Amino acid sequence: MKPLKGIKVVDLTTYMATPATGRVLGEWGADVIKVEAAKGDPLRVTQAAVFNMPMSDEENLAFDMCNLNKRFISLNLKSETGAEVMDKLLADADVFLTNTRTKSLKKMGLDWETLHAKYPKLIMAHGLGYGKKGPEKDDPGFDVTCYMARGGVFGTTVNRGDSPMIPTNGYGDLQASMFLAAGVCAAIIGRNQTGEGEYVTCALQHAAIYALMTGMISAQYGNPYPKSRLEVICPFNNVYTAGDGKSIAMCDPEYDRDYDKIMGLIGREDLIGSERLNNCNKMNADGLNAEVVGILDEALAKMTAAEALKIFKDAGIPCELCQTPLDVYEDQNALVNDYLVKIKYPEAERWVPTPPIQFESEEAPNYTPSDKLGSATEEIMRDLGYTDEQIKAAEADGSVSGPIDLDVLAGK
Repeated sequence: MKPLKGIKVVDLTTYMATPATGRVLGEWGADVIKVEAAKGDPLRVTQAAVFNMPMSDEENLAFDMCNLNKRFISLNLKSETGAEVMDKLLADADVFLTNTRTKSLKKMGLDWETLHAKYPKLIMAHGLGYGKKGPEKDDPGFDVTCYMARGGVFGTTVNRGDSPMIPTNGYGDLQASMFLAAGVCAAIIGRNQTGEGEYVTCALQHAAIYALMTGMISAQYGNPYPKSRLEVICPFNNVYTAGDGKSIAMCDPEYDRDYDKIMGLIGREDLIGSERLNNCNKMNADGLNAEVVGILDEALAKMTAAEALKIFKDAGIPCELCQTPLDVYEDQNALVNDYLVKIKYPEAERWVPTPPIQFESEEAPNYTPSDKLGSATEEIMRDLGYTDEQIKAAEADGSVSGPIDLDVLAGK
């Protein structure tokens, strides 16, 4: 049995971070009902172009990747009937998942204080940008600004003097989504013990600061960032470009132990036993880091990445190709472990990464494309006790919406 089978989640989310939490909870067995306004989650219509991907009712993986495993209902929460339907959904829910800003939630009566008073057992999971306190708590939050920039990732991971890295869209969002999913699961366990719901939050800025733990802690001891790759403390923990233009990453912290071995592997037997370079502490004290990096740069520039990887791996030196997504599609370790699976669309099968938590009792997921905005509105309202006549009346007055084509949402 899926671990969250029987858990009901009401998902009022947009864009990527918190919607992806709903996808994960659904994959783990929860019944996730996504609530959208009549114009839909902007991710349905705005992001495919940003990601250079197709967008149609038949194939919209830019939306699906964060919204698989959900049912979709469209409500006008400003209307009396729409608010009533939302109220009935929450009355029977285990988790209310949202990234709507707190001031907007308060206007709709969907803030934590209001909901906890009405539904003491309800867990509220709130994806935030900057946090729940302070003057910036209601500022808009996106991964590029809150996670990558304000959280320290851009400033820390750049090779000093270069431009910051260019991450894929949602890089921080998707990490924060897993953190929030973990918080939801902990809150469910806590409620089983106390009978009380919990307010669970994960801010993008906080997620980035946590992910940069080592840098955050060591900086206060005189280990500043950003760094230059020519000045890394251990030159065997670095990234190098081979002669074919491909980059490889080494991660061998045992500098003193492996110095002679590596010099031999790269054909620099003349440097074996060098007292100037073979001790990491002395090499750092004398400022010879760049010399060692240069020695490796020169040697690896004469090899292809494949040649370098074979030499190092055969000798037990941890080393890997800096892969692109196209490389990962062919990575047999990723495929045999179901780190990616395919979704079947009308024109082709498409790769999609799976959540990085696996359960022994569950096989690899079999995904189907997400449905239209409002595709389950009538079904869900019937489940809540509404008659067909009441549903038609609510659709007629704009309180709820049935299935809406993507072209209509996009204004085509």
